[in-house]
Amino acid sequence: MDFLPALLMFTVVAAFTPGPNNIMIMASGLNFGLRRSVPHLFGICLGFPLMVMALGFGAGALFAQFPNLHKIIKVLGICYLVYLAWGIATASPDASVKSRSQPLSFFQAVLFQWVNPKAWIMATSAIATYTSVGENLTIQIITIVLVFFLMSWPSAGTWLLFGTVIQRILKNPIHHRVFNVVMAILLLASMYGVVVELISR
Repeated sequence: MDFLPALLMFTVVAAFTPGPNNIMIMASGLNFGLRRSVPHLFGICLGFPLMVMALGFGAGALFAQFPNLHKIIKVLGICYLVYLAWGIATASPDASVKSRSQPLSFFQAVLFQWVNPKAWIMATSAIATYTSVGENLTIQIITIVLVFFLMSWPSAGTWLLFGTVIQRILKNPIHHRVFNVVMAILLLASMYGVVVELISR
């Protein structure tokens, strides 16, 4: 467990910094409120640790054997993030329209982790950095999964609450629209590294 302090520091920085999950849950809090965004929150907090576990216990070997599969998932992820960014940018602050809109469901948020570029970077980096061949790999993977599970709640929860607070401040529809567009741009910007990597290959 010598790696635990370093893992905790890595997890705090990775979990709280802006990324697709945090930007989307904040935008959900702004556009749909706290209660309607809870399934999205649960999907993030359970879906990402499950992804880490799957990668740690075998899925990583599958992608190593079939690298094109990983590339296909990345391309699909970029397309889906563009679609989500468009949805955020065009979300109407009008209450009647908002009532007909739907935030991400629990299962959509769980599945989203597999097309989330930041989630891939966090998961693969943690597994590669904080596991050692000479020690019990199962215990190491479970420790990493638990740390991510425990850290997901305060990080995603903080971004969600921030979105709900902003909802009360942005009464002006124009300000609300500008905020949504900025969030959409940030979401697209979070894909920059992945797009560059795909093009360079």
